[in-house]
Amino acid sequence: MALSNDDIQVCARRLHQAEKTRSQIRQLSQDFPDITIANAYAIQKAWVDVKIAEGRIVKGHKIGLTSKAMQSALNIDEPDSGVLLDDMFFADGGLVPTERFIATRVEAELAFVMSKRLTGPACTLFDVLNATDFVVPALEILDTRIERVDPRTKATRKIFDTIADNAANAGIVLGGRPIRPLDADLRWIGALCFKNGQLEETGLAAGVLNHPATAVAWLANKIAPLGLALEPGQVVLAGSFIRPIETRKGDTIQADYGAYGSVSCYFA
Repeated sequence: MALSNDDIQVCARRLHQAEKTRSQIRQLSQDFPDITIANAYAIQKAWVDVKIAEGRIVKGHKIGLTSKAMQSALNIDEPDSGVLLDDMFFADGGLVPTERFIATRVEAELAFVMSKRLTGPACTLFDVLNATDFVVPALEILDTRIERVDPRTKATRKIFDTIADNAANAGIVLGGRPIRPLDADLRWIGALCFKNGQLEETGLAAGVLNHPATAVAWLANKIAPLGLALEPGQVVLAGSFIRPIETRKGDTIQADYGAYGSVSCYFA
């Protein structure tokens, strides 16, 4: 690995401090030009371990970069993933404390609530549907503890920075009408996304690898070599099918999923 274990621990502590102080750090890809994707996931894990040591509980996972457009922009050919912790969940229609975050954005997604343990390495879409209790409309709240653009070089964040930064995850809001995974063609579930009453984005869940369950299968296979699986009761955010909506204090975000209800939050 390009980074030593000491480097990985230092990066994790820097990210943890950045989140606590709401002060972004320089891109890790600038400080460590030889960083690899394996390094980035090792940093993410070290940071999550710090949070678990402080009392946080793993409640699930998130999948990002599921669209071809985003993958092409970052010169990658697969999604990325992060970890959902207990303090990241906010109530539908509730308040999101902006003082906790740095630069929030919101995406519309479908969340899978697992009923059975799901393991790789040969997990398929059908395995995901069989292991899912409910699918729920959701909002993902993104934040960035790493500078999006380096002020000196003007370089934009790389995939290594995003992965290390827990795939930019900061929060999740579950809402709408929970549905059984075979009660609808999940590809055709769509959302109208409003900010302060103005329509900002629309999209269909098919934008997530042609079927959001495919993303969940990808994750189960990805983490299998680490001896990990998706566990019963865990929530898996399958990936966004809209562009991120920039938010700030005072904004209300609502995603209307039609027959499947709506989900919203207010940035207080």
